[in-house]
Amino acid sequence: MHPTISYLKNKNLLWQANHTQAIDNGQHTGFKELDEALQGGFPEYGVIDIRSLLGIGELRLLLPSILARQQHRQTELVTLIAPPMSVNSEMLAEFGFALDQVMVVQPSLSKQVLWSAEQSLKSGCCHSVILWHASLSVTQVKRLQLAAEKGHCLLFIIRQPQQEHISLPVTLGIRLSPSKVGIQAQITKRKGTWHNGSFNIYMGAYWPELSQLEDTNVLAFPSRASRAG
Repeated sequence: MHPTISYLKNKNLLWQANHTQAIDNGQHTGFKELDEALQGGFPEYGVIDIRSLLGIGELRLLLPSILARQQHRQTELVTLIAPPMSVNSEMLAEFGFALDQVMVVQPSLSKQVLWSAEQSLKSGCCHSVILWHASLSVTQVKRLQLAAEKGHCLLFIIRQPQQEHISLPVTLGIRLSPSKVGIQAQITKRKGTWHNGSFNIYMGAYWPELSQLEDTNVLAFPSRASRAG
């Protein structure tokens, strides 16, 4: 094997078609456009890398699928680790979440953040974990991936778009940006398939006040006063 290829393979920077399989995405996301792009929805368990600016609807995008998991696995928790701002419990309750099954973990030390995520994932007590983290290594993500598989849990990692110096061994990668109709998404990594361009996700079905319909070319009729003039 060529030294360069060997180096890229060891650094997990080489995509090998014969070593990948299409994953079974059976968990609907709650958004038609995203389900179509993922050919079904989110995986049942694994690590999903969400690269997004804060406050553009990135958490709301995950809520329908997480709520469905909560309703299906009623004795298990959804855990939010190191959120950068206060979690709106009223919004979660209004959306349908049982708040006694929502746990927020805010570690006092940065080194405790990944430990909390790993323990939550492999505990078997959580169906979903959302982790806000600035920088992750390949080794750290592999540990989280193994923990997610052990606990049959789905981990969403939310980080800033510019924090992407290396290719991480995640199950699924999605880049988000703001859009008038809700949010714009691009699949950046998905095992066993090629990713396409960006697409809009309409969020008005859940939050009409936060979305606008696509612009149309319809012209408004002139008022009676303007016609009279």
